[in-house]
This record gives sequence, C-alpha cells and structure tokens, in this order.
Amino acid sequence: MDWYNVTLFISLFVVVAILAWGLITMVRGGEYNKSKSNLIMRYRIVFQAIAILIFVCLLLYKRYTNG
Repeated sequence: MDWYNVTLFISLFVVVAILAWGLITMVRGGEYNKSKSNLIMRYRIVFQAIAILIFVCLLLYKRYTNG
C-alpha cells in the first residue's frame, strides 16, 4: 500500500471510531450522554473536515504527480 492510501484509511477510521463512540453513548443514555453528546458531535465534525481536507490534498497530490 502506498502512504497516501494508509493516510486516507487512518483518517476515515478515526471518523468512524468517533461516530461509533457517539452512537454507543447515545444508546446507553444517562448522564454521560447528556454531558458529552455535544462534545462528541463537535469532535466528529472537526475530524470529518480534516478527513475531507486530507482526501482533497491527496487527490491533488496524485493528480499533479501522476500526470
């Protein structure tokens, strides 16, 4: 695997892990859900934006290095 595929996979894995964390928190409910749900959603949004930025940068890199 190339380094850009590994980078993309890691960034997508982090987003999926944060999404799963939020879903598990929501299903469990309780006080932890009330106090942490907005924070987890903010983490997800930030890491999704980072993953999209990484994806776009990798697309541009591959475009300009491979032809």
